[in-house]
Amino acid sequence: MNRVLLIDDDEELCEMLAEYLEAEGFEVLAAHNGEEGVQRALAGDADAAVLDIMMPGQSGLESLRQIRQQSLMPVIMLTAKGDDVDRIVGLELGADDYLPKPCNPRELVARLRAVLRRASPGATREMLRVGDVTIRSAERVAEWAGERIALTSTEFNLLETLARQAGRVVSKEEISERVLGHPLSRYDRSVDVHVSNLRRKLGQLPDGRSPIQTVRGIGYQLVAV
Repeated sequence: MNRVLLIDDDEELCEMLAEYLEAEGFEVLAAHNGEEGVQRALAGDADAAVLDIMMPGQSGLESLRQIRQQSLMPVIMLTAKGDDVDRIVGLELGADDYLPKPCNPRELVARLRAVLRRASPGATREMLRVGDVTIRSAERVAEWAGERIALTSTEFNLLETLARQAGRVVSKEEISERVLGHPLSRYDRSVDVHVSNLRRKLGQLPDGRSPIQTVRGIGYQLVAV
């Protein structure tokens, strides 16, 4: 049974979401402020976290920053509807996905199952090599030039998706479906932000370029030179 940590100061909402999630087979934990949420997340109490951005005291963004300093656990952010700035900052800090608040519990369950599925080790022991990138799928380990890279579950799946189709352009629509688990919506910059985060963690090609190249108007490709 997967354990989900709800970090939100709205206790009534937490109770409602907990009831729905438990009926869907999740074990639910709750923290009602950012400090407690970080503590419980880093204690390894949960498999994934649902984190509200707007909380009194320590904000959800600061809580996410602290979690990401020590943990790569899947995190879904709850953001104010239409608040693109917080949404993008959350993704840049390493959130795996987001939902506008108030959220549809059914959609939250779908997003949770998607991030947990993507975070689970694969059955295959296949090893992929593209230039200086090495991916061990079963262990969910990625390396650049022999050095291990600390990636979130979303970043790992993004890199693996590009590596499996190295040299071919992968559309943003396909990346959204395969990596984020949902169709790409209009004005959604999630894919671009995850690619930007991944680029910062990879090394450079001999000519100084990123190995992840942008193909304007279409998507991205992983190249090996």
